[in-house]
Amino acid sequence: MSPRRKIAVVFAVISSFAALGALMYFKDRYVYQNKEVFWVLLLIPLYGIYHVWTALRKHPEVPLSTLTDFSRDTALLTEIQVHLPFFLRSAALALLIIATARPQSLMSWQNVSTEGIDIVISMDISASMLAKDFKPDRLESSKEVAARFIRGRPNDRIGLVVYEGEAFTQCPLTTDHTVLINLLKDVRTGMIKDGTAIGMGLATAVNRLRESDAKSKVVILMTDGENNSGTISPMTAAEIAKSFGVRVYTIGVGAIGRAMSPTAIYPDGSYKYEMVDVRIDEELLKEIADMTDAAYFRATDEGVLQSIFQEIDRMEKTRINVTEHSRRAEKFFWFVALAAGILLTEFIFRYLIMQTLP
Repeated sequence: MSPRRKIAVVFAVISSFAALGALMYFKDRYVYQNKEVFWVLLLIPLYGIYHVWTALRKHPEVPLSTLTDFSRDTALLTEIQVHLPFFLRSAALALLIIATARPQSLMSWQNVSTEGIDIVISMDISASMLAKDFKPDRLESSKEVAARFIRGRPNDRIGLVVYEGEAFTQCPLTTDHTVLINLLKDVRTGMIKDGTAIGMGLATAVNRLRESDAKSKVVILMTDGENNSGTISPMTAAEIAKSFGVRVYTIGVGAIGRAMSPTAIYPDGSYKYEMVDVRIDEELLKEIADMTDAAYFRATDEGVLQSIFQEIDRMEKTRINVTEHSRRAEKFFWFVALAAGILLTEFIFRYLIMQTLP
Protein backbone atom coordinates (compact mmCIF):
# COMPACT_ATOMS: atom_id res chain seq x y z
CA MET A 1 0.00 0.00 0.00
CA SER A 2 1.37 3.39 -0.98
CA PRO A 3 2.04 6.08 1.66
CA ARG A 4 -0.75 8.20 0.17
CA ARG A 5 -3.31 5.44 0.60
CA LYS A 6 -2.03 4.56 4.09
CA ILE A 7 -2.57 8.13 5.24
CA ALA A 8 -6.01 8.13 3.64
CA VAL A 9 -6.90 5.00 5.63
CA VAL A 10 -5.62 6.58 8.86
CA PHE A 11 -7.74 9.69 8.34
CA ALA A 12 -10.80 7.59 7.47
CA VAL A 13 -10.44 5.52 10.67
CA ILE A 14 -9.85 8.62 12.81
CA SER A 15 -12.94 10.29 11.35
CA SER A 16 -15.10 7.23 12.07
CA PHE A 17 -13.95 6.96 15.69
CA ALA A 18 -14.29 10.73 16.15
CA ALA A 19 -17.94 10.56 15.03
CA LEU A 20 -18.60 7.68 17.44
CA GLY A 21 -16.83 9.55 20.24
CA ALA A 22 -18.94 12.67 19.63
CA LEU A 23 -22.11 10.57 19.80
CA MET A 24 -21.07 8.90 23.08
CA TYR A 25 -20.05 12.24 24.61
CA PHE A 26 -23.23 14.14 23.79
CA LYS A 27 -25.90 11.42 24.03
CA ASP A 28 -26.32 11.69 27.84
CA ARG A 29 -25.95 15.47 28.01
CA TYR A 30 -29.14 16.35 26.15
CA VAL A 31 -32.58 15.03 25.32
CA TYR A 32 -32.94 14.41 21.58
CA GLN A 33 -36.17 14.94 19.65
CA ASN A 34 -35.07 12.91 16.61
CA LYS A 35 -32.85 10.10 17.92
CA GLU A 36 -33.27 8.07 14.73
CA VAL A 37 -31.13 10.65 12.90
CA PHE A 38 -28.05 9.23 14.65
CA TRP A 39 -28.15 6.31 12.17
CA VAL A 40 -27.04 8.81 9.54
CA LEU A 41 -23.64 8.88 11.29
CA LEU A 42 -22.98 5.62 9.43
CA LEU A 43 -22.41 7.82 6.39
CA ILE A 44 -19.09 8.97 7.84
CA PRO A 45 -17.40 5.52 7.72
CA LEU A 46 -18.85 5.09 4.19
CA TYR A 47 -17.48 8.50 3.26
CA GLY A 48 -14.11 7.36 4.64
CA ILE A 49 -14.18 4.23 2.44
CA TYR A 50 -15.00 6.38 -0.59
CA HIS A 51 -12.13 8.73 0.31
CA VAL A 52 -9.65 5.83 0.50
CA TRP A 53 -10.91 4.42 -2.82
CA THR A 54 -10.46 7.74 -4.61
CA ALA A 55 -7.15 8.69 -2.90
CA LEU A 56 -4.98 7.48 -5.78
CA ARG A 57 -7.46 8.18 -8.58
CA LYS A 58 -7.73 11.87 -7.71
CA HIS A 59 -4.03 12.24 -6.94
CA PRO A 60 -2.12 9.86 -9.24
CA GLU A 61 1.50 9.08 -8.46
CA VAL A 62 4.27 9.98 -10.90
CA PRO A 63 7.39 7.75 -10.91
CA LEU A 64 10.67 9.67 -10.78
CA SER A 65 14.19 8.48 -11.48
CA THR A 66 15.43 9.87 -8.16
CA LEU A 67 13.90 11.26 -4.95
CA THR A 68 17.10 12.60 -3.47
CA ASP A 69 15.94 16.20 -3.83
CA PHE A 70 12.79 15.60 -1.81
CA SER A 71 12.65 15.50 1.99
CA ARG A 72 10.65 12.59 3.47
CA ASP A 73 9.35 14.84 6.24
CA THR A 74 8.18 17.40 3.70
CA ALA A 75 6.50 14.69 1.65
CA LEU A 76 4.71 13.29 4.73
CA LEU A 77 3.50 16.75 5.73
CA THR A 78 2.21 17.33 2.22
CA GLU A 79 0.32 14.01 2.29
CA ILE A 80 -1.32 14.95 5.61
CA GLN A 81 -2.34 18.34 4.23
CA VAL A 82 -3.94 16.65 1.22
CA HIS A 83 -6.23 14.59 3.48
CA LEU A 84 -6.92 17.23 6.15
CA PRO A 85 -9.92 18.76 4.27
CA PHE A 86 -11.58 15.33 4.30
CA PHE A 87 -11.21 15.14 8.10
CA LEU A 88 -12.63 18.65 8.57
CA ARG A 89 -15.63 17.86 6.33
CA SER A 90 -16.27 14.66 8.29
CA ALA A 91 -16.21 16.56 11.60
CA ALA A 92 -18.64 19.16 10.23
CA LEU A 93 -20.94 16.41 8.94
CA ALA A 94 -21.01 14.72 12.37
CA LEU A 95 -21.90 18.01 14.08
CA LEU A 96 -24.67 18.71 11.55
CA ILE A 97 -26.13 15.23 12.10
CA ILE A 98 -26.17 15.81 15.88
CA ALA A 99 -27.82 19.19 15.29
CA THR A 100 -30.48 17.54 13.10
CA ALA A 101 -31.27 15.19 16.01
CA ARG A 102 -32.37 18.37 17.88
CA PRO A 103 -30.52 18.30 21.22
CA GLN A 104 -32.62 19.92 23.96
CA SER A 105 -32.29 20.76 27.65
CA LEU A 106 -35.06 20.86 30.25
CA MET A 107 -36.04 24.32 31.44
CA SER A 108 -39.38 24.62 33.29
CA TRP A 109 -41.95 22.87 35.48
CA GLN A 110 -45.51 21.61 35.25
CA ASN A 111 -47.87 19.90 37.72
CA VAL A 112 -48.91 16.30 36.99
CA SER A 113 -50.20 13.32 38.95
CA THR A 114 -48.60 9.90 39.27
CA GLU A 115 -48.61 6.73 41.35
CA GLY A 116 -45.63 6.29 43.66
CA ILE A 117 -43.81 7.07 46.87
CA ASP A 118 -41.31 9.68 47.94
CA ILE A 119 -37.77 8.38 48.43
CA VAL A 120 -34.55 10.12 49.42
CA ILE A 121 -31.25 8.31 49.05
CA SER A 122 -28.78 9.52 51.70
CA MET A 123 -25.30 8.41 50.63
CA ASP A 124 -22.08 8.44 52.62
CA ILE A 125 -19.29 9.83 50.40
CA SER A 126 -16.47 9.92 52.96
CA ALA A 127 -12.97 8.80 51.99
CA SER A 128 -13.53 5.31 53.40
CA MET A 129 -16.11 4.76 50.63
CA LEU A 130 -13.12 4.45 48.29
CA ALA A 131 -12.25 1.08 49.84
CA LYS A 132 -11.59 -1.66 47.29
CA ASP A 133 -13.75 -4.48 48.71
CA PHE A 134 -16.32 -3.44 46.06
CA LYS A 135 -15.35 -3.04 42.39
CA PRO A 136 -14.06 -0.51 41.55
CA ASP A 137 -14.80 0.82 45.06
CA ARG A 138 -17.71 1.17 47.48
CA LEU A 139 -18.77 4.60 46.26
CA GLU A 140 -18.86 3.82 42.54
CA SER A 141 -20.62 0.51 43.17
CA SER A 142 -23.24 2.24 45.35
CA LYS A 143 -23.79 4.89 42.68
CA GLU A 144 -24.24 2.25 40.00
CA VAL A 145 -26.81 0.28 42.00
CA ALA A 146 -28.64 3.46 43.02
CA ALA A 147 -28.83 4.54 39.37
CA ARG A 148 -30.38 1.19 38.38
CA PHE A 149 -32.88 1.54 41.20
CA ILE A 150 -33.84 5.05 40.06
CA ARG A 151 -34.34 3.90 36.46
CA GLY A 152 -36.60 1.10 37.69
CA ARG A 153 -38.98 3.43 39.54
CA PRO A 154 -40.20 5.96 36.93
CA ASN A 155 -43.34 6.89 38.89
CA ASP A 156 -41.66 7.85 42.17
CA ARG A 157 -40.26 11.14 43.30
CA ILE A 158 -36.66 10.50 44.31
CA GLY A 159 -34.08 12.84 45.84
CA LEU A 160 -30.40 12.58 46.73
CA VAL A 161 -28.54 13.71 49.86
CA VAL A 162 -24.79 13.22 50.30
CA TYR A 163 -22.78 13.53 53.48
CA GLU A 164 -19.30 13.35 54.92
CA GLY A 165 -18.51 15.56 57.93
CA GLU A 166 -21.56 17.61 56.87
CA ALA A 167 -24.55 16.97 54.62
CA PHE A 168 -26.24 18.71 51.71
CA THR A 169 -28.95 18.04 49.15
CA GLN A 170 -27.47 17.05 45.80
CA CYS A 171 -30.92 16.81 44.21
CA PRO A 172 -34.38 17.58 45.70
CA LEU A 173 -37.34 15.26 45.20
CA THR A 174 -38.05 15.01 41.47
CA THR A 175 -39.54 12.78 38.80
CA ASP A 176 -36.91 14.02 36.34
CA HIS A 177 -34.72 10.98 36.81
CA THR A 178 -32.39 11.91 33.94
CA VAL A 179 -31.27 15.00 35.84
CA LEU A 180 -31.09 13.02 39.09
CA ILE A 181 -28.85 10.32 37.59
CA ASN A 182 -26.55 12.94 36.06
CA LEU A 183 -26.21 14.61 39.48
CA LEU A 184 -25.55 11.18 41.00
CA LYS A 185 -22.73 10.64 38.53
CA ASP A 186 -21.12 13.90 39.68
CA VAL A 187 -20.92 12.73 43.32
CA ARG A 188 -17.37 12.21 44.55
CA THR A 189 -15.40 12.03 47.76
CA GLY A 190 -14.08 15.36 49.07
CA MET A 191 -17.07 17.52 48.08
CA ILE A 192 -17.34 18.64 51.73
CA LYS A 193 -15.17 18.29 54.82
CA ASP A 194 -14.15 14.75 55.76
CA GLY A 195 -15.90 12.72 58.43
CA THR A 196 -19.02 10.57 58.82
CA ALA A 197 -22.01 12.59 60.00
CA ILE A 198 -24.73 9.93 59.88
CA GLY A 199 -27.12 12.06 61.93
CA MET A 200 -26.71 15.04 59.59
CA GLY A 201 -27.17 12.84 56.52
CA LEU A 202 -30.41 11.40 57.92
CA ALA A 203 -31.76 14.73 59.22
CA THR A 204 -31.16 16.43 55.86
CA ALA A 205 -32.96 13.62 54.05
CA VAL A 206 -35.93 13.78 56.45
CA ASN A 207 -36.11 17.54 55.93
CA ARG A 208 -36.61 16.96 52.17
CA LEU A 209 -39.62 14.73 53.03
CA ARG A 210 -41.05 16.93 55.78
CA GLU A 211 -43.70 18.59 53.62
CA SER A 212 -44.44 15.58 51.41
CA ASP A 213 -48.10 14.52 51.26
CA ALA A 214 -47.24 10.94 50.24
CA LYS A 215 -48.38 8.22 52.64
CA SER A 216 -45.18 6.29 51.94
CA LYS A 217 -42.03 8.29 52.68
CA VAL A 218 -38.71 6.50 52.64
CA VAL A 219 -35.06 7.25 53.32
CA ILE A 220 -32.37 4.82 52.15
CA LEU A 221 -29.39 5.59 54.38
CA MET A 222 -26.05 4.20 53.21
CA THR A 223 -22.83 4.29 55.24
CA ASP A 224 -19.66 2.27 55.68
CA GLY A 225 -18.53 3.54 59.07
CA GLU A 226 -19.38 5.02 62.45
CA ASN A 227 -20.82 8.41 63.30
CA ASN A 228 -17.98 10.79 64.24
CA SER A 229 -19.13 14.24 63.01
CA GLY A 230 -22.10 16.55 62.86
CA THR A 231 -24.27 18.52 65.24
CA ILE A 232 -27.24 16.12 65.18
CA SER A 233 -26.93 12.64 66.63
CA PRO A 234 -28.19 9.71 64.54
CA MET A 235 -30.83 8.71 67.11
CA THR A 236 -32.16 12.27 67.31
CA ALA A 237 -32.48 12.27 63.53
CA ALA A 238 -34.24 8.88 63.73
CA GLU A 239 -36.76 10.30 66.22
CA ILE A 240 -37.45 13.18 63.83
CA ALA A 241 -37.95 10.69 61.00
CA LYS A 242 -40.39 8.68 63.09
CA SER A 243 -42.39 11.80 63.97
CA PHE A 244 -42.87 12.54 60.26
CA GLY A 245 -43.73 8.94 59.39
CA VAL A 246 -40.54 8.35 57.41
CA ARG A 247 -39.22 4.81 57.11
CA VAL A 248 -35.43 4.64 57.19
CA TYR A 249 -33.88 1.64 55.50
CA THR A 250 -30.25 1.50 56.60
CA ILE A 251 -27.43 -0.15 54.70
CA GLY A 252 -23.99 -0.97 56.03
CA VAL A 253 -21.72 -0.95 52.98
CA GLY A 254 -18.60 -3.08 53.38
CA ALA A 255 -17.25 -6.62 53.39
CA ILE A 256 -16.95 -8.70 56.55
CA GLY A 257 -13.41 -8.56 57.97
CA ARG A 258 -10.69 -6.39 56.42
CA ALA A 259 -10.53 -4.29 53.27
CA MET A 260 -8.01 -2.24 51.29
CA SER A 261 -8.97 1.27 52.41
CA PRO A 262 -7.50 4.79 52.15
CA THR A 263 -5.57 5.73 55.29
CA ALA A 264 -3.85 8.96 54.22
CA ILE A 265 -3.98 11.52 51.43
CA TYR A 266 -0.93 12.69 49.50
CA PRO A 267 -0.34 16.34 48.48
CA ASP A 268 -1.36 15.53 44.89
CA GLY A 269 -4.80 14.38 46.08
CA SER A 270 -4.20 10.64 45.73
CA TYR A 271 -4.68 8.24 48.63
CA LYS A 272 -2.45 5.78 50.45
CA TYR A 273 -4.17 2.39 50.83
CA GLU A 274 -3.69 -0.24 53.54
CA MET A 275 -5.59 -3.27 54.80
CA VAL A 276 -7.78 -2.17 57.71
CA ASP A 277 -10.67 -3.64 59.68
CA VAL A 278 -14.14 -2.86 58.36
CA ARG A 279 -15.99 -1.13 61.20
CA ILE A 280 -19.66 -0.38 60.74
CA ASP A 281 -21.90 0.62 63.65
CA GLU A 282 -24.47 -2.05 62.89
CA GLU A 283 -26.22 -1.71 66.24
CA LEU A 284 -26.89 1.97 65.55
CA LEU A 285 -28.16 1.27 62.04
CA LYS A 286 -30.46 -1.49 63.34
CA GLU A 287 -31.87 0.84 66.00
CA ILE A 288 -32.62 3.52 63.42
CA ALA A 289 -34.36 1.01 61.14
CA ASP A 290 -36.36 -0.58 63.99
CA MET A 291 -37.48 2.80 65.35
CA THR A 292 -38.87 3.80 61.94
CA ASP A 293 -40.50 0.43 61.12
CA ALA A 294 -38.01 -0.40 58.39
CA ALA A 295 -35.07 -2.82 58.07
CA TYR A 296 -31.28 -2.95 58.23
CA PHE A 297 -29.13 -4.64 55.59
CA ARG A 298 -25.42 -5.41 55.45
CA ALA A 299 -24.31 -4.89 51.87
CA THR A 300 -21.32 -7.07 51.22
CA ASP A 301 -22.14 -7.03 47.50
CA GLU A 302 -24.60 -5.49 45.06
CA GLY A 303 -27.11 -8.30 45.53
CA VAL A 304 -27.93 -7.16 49.04
CA LEU A 305 -28.64 -3.66 47.79
CA GLN A 306 -31.08 -5.13 45.29
CA SER A 307 -32.93 -6.88 48.11
CA ILE A 308 -33.61 -3.48 49.69
CA PHE A 309 -35.17 -2.22 46.50
CA GLN A 310 -37.38 -5.31 46.28
CA GLU A 311 -38.56 -4.55 49.82
CA ILE A 312 -39.43 -0.97 48.84
CA ASP A 313 -41.38 -2.26 45.81
CA ARG A 314 -43.77 -3.98 48.23
CA MET A 315 -44.50 -0.79 50.13
CA GLU A 316 -47.82 0.98 49.90
CA LYS A 317 -48.16 3.45 47.08
CA THR A 318 -50.34 6.51 47.09
CA ARG A 319 -51.49 9.10 44.59
CA ILE A 320 -49.45 12.31 44.91
CA ASN A 321 -49.09 15.59 43.10
CA VAL A 322 -45.62 16.10 41.65
CA THR A 323 -43.72 18.84 39.88
CA GLU A 324 -42.07 17.67 36.67
CA HIS A 325 -39.36 19.28 34.57
CA SER A 326 -40.86 19.47 31.09
CA ARG A 327 -40.18 22.47 28.79
CA ARG A 328 -37.17 22.02 26.55
CA ALA A 329 -34.70 24.54 25.18
CA GLU A 330 -33.20 23.90 21.74
CA LYS A 331 -29.40 23.51 21.70
CA PHE A 332 -28.79 22.68 18.02
CA PHE A 333 -27.57 26.20 17.17
CA TRP A 334 -24.14 25.68 18.76
CA PHE A 335 -23.56 22.49 16.77
CA VAL A 336 -24.54 24.25 13.53
CA ALA A 337 -22.31 27.23 14.34
CA LEU A 338 -19.32 24.99 15.08
CA ALA A 339 -19.92 22.99 11.90
CA ALA A 340 -20.06 26.22 9.89
CA GLY A 341 -16.77 27.35 11.43
CA ILE A 342 -15.10 24.05 10.54
CA LEU A 343 -16.40 24.24 6.95
CA LEU A 344 -15.09 27.79 6.64
CA THR A 345 -11.69 26.60 7.92
CA GLU A 346 -11.73 23.77 5.36
CA PHE A 347 -12.56 26.20 2.55
CA ILE A 348 -9.74 28.58 3.53
CA PHE A 349 -7.26 25.72 3.88
CA ARG A 350 -8.21 24.09 0.57
CA TYR A 351 -8.44 27.14 -1.70
CA LEU A 352 -6.23 29.75 -0.05
CA ILE A 353 -3.49 27.79 1.70
CA MET A 354 -3.04 24.61 -0.32
CA GLN A 355 -3.98 26.18 -3.69
CA THR A 356 -4.37 22.79 -5.34
CA LEU A 357 -5.11 22.40 -9.02
CA PRO A 358 -8.28 20.62 -10.13
